[in-house]
Parts: sequence; structure tokens; C-alpha cells
Amino acid sequence: MLVASCENDLRDVEKVSSKKQDVPVDKSYGVTIIYSDSAKVKGKLLTPELLQFHTANPYYEFPKGITIIFFDENLNESSRVVSDYAVRREHEKQVELRKNVVVTNVKGDVFKSEELIWDEVKQQFFSNQLVNIIKPDGTNIFGSGFRSDQNFDKPIIERAYGNLATGNQLGF
Repeated sequence: MLVASCENDLRDVEKVSSKKQDVPVDKSYGVTIIYSDSAKVKGKLLTPELLQFHTANPYYEFPKGITIIFFDENLNESSRVVSDYAVRREHEKQVELRKNVVVTNVKGDVFKSEELIWDEVKQQFFSNQLVNIIKPDGTNIFGSGFRSDQNFDKPIIERAYGNLATGNQLGF
């Protein structure tokens, strides 16, 4: 019979624990951020909790979810994005939306996925995960990737398949 045990010297444990690196972080609750360009409101971000990390690559984390509302030139809502988790990387100017991502646009189209990336500079959304788009006319499209403008007016779905409305169900 073989018996082995392990014992740590308390000084060794203290050395390891003292090497922890503190990362400066700001916590905010009940946050609303307005995005504007040339004094025109383009969008509004809402989150119950915001963590701002002050590192060499600063980023914002939204651990309790996020809602982003985009507006047209008349300040009417053009689309809405909701997810259970998000992170915005300052230098990359991208927002990664994860977990139960749902997007609706003014036409009533609903987009669902577990991932959606918003490129702020190009004002485009994209995903490399499975996506599902449901249209008011009954069209239900699935795909393995997605790309669209910010308002979801011109979506491109990779390897698309699904049920399409036909005949009198078509809205034109």
C-alpha cells in the first residue's frame, strides 16, 4: 500500500498570492450611453451593470446583459439588439454580443444567435455562429454565418436554408 501526501509551506503560499495583479476596474450600475455622430443621435445603450477595465487594451464588460437601440435620422427606432452578455474592446471599436442574442428591426424581422459582433467603424454586424431569422410573412431562415448593415436592411446569410413564404403569403 502506498500513501502520499502534499503539504505547502505557508511562506510559499503567501509568495504566490502576493503575485496577484490588480487590474483597475470601475463598476457602474443602471447605465445609459448615448451614441452620436455630428451632433445626431445614432443609438442608445442600456445595461444594468458596466465594468470598465483600465488595461493596456482597455475594454468594457456587460456581465448582466445589454440593450442597444439604433435610431434613424428622424430619431425613430430602426433596430434593437439584446444579449445576456457583451464586451466592447476600445481599440478594436467592436462590441461582442454573446448568449441569447436577439435583434429586431422596424420591418419586424427577428434575428437570433449565440453570437453577434458589431463593428462600430464599418457600422456592420456579423457572426460566424448559427443564426436564425424569422420574418413577419412566415419565412424562417437558418444559416451558419451572417453579415449585415447596422439596420439589418441588407442581411447576407451564409449557407442558408429554411422555410420561405410563397404565393399569397408574400408581402409584395
